[in-house]
Amino acid sequence: MWRGYWDMREANYKNSDKYFHARGNYDAARRGPGGVWAAKIFSDGREFFQGSSSGRGVEDSRADQFANEWGRSGKDPNHFRPQGLPNKY
Repeated sequence: MWRGYWDMREANYKNSDKYFHARGNYDAARRGPGGVWAAKIFSDGREFFQGSSSGRGVEDSRADQFANEWGRSGKDPNHFRPQGLPNKY
C-alpha cells in the first residue's frame, strides 16, 4: 500500500486517485488474508480521518472506499486507470 501511495504522490496525475486506491488495496490483498485485513484497517482509517478533516465530502470518500473494496476483492485496479497515466504506474 505504501508503494501505491508514494507512486500516487510522485505521479501527481489528475484523476488518478481512485486508481491508486484500488491498486494499493489490490497489492495488499495479494499478500493474503493479513494483507486484506491491513488494507481494510488502513483504508478505512485514512478515509475516516481524511473525510472528517479535509472537507472533501461524503461522495468523494464513498468513491474512494468503492475503489478500495474493488482492489481488495481482487478486481483489476486498471478499471480506474485514467487515460494517459504513464505506464510506469
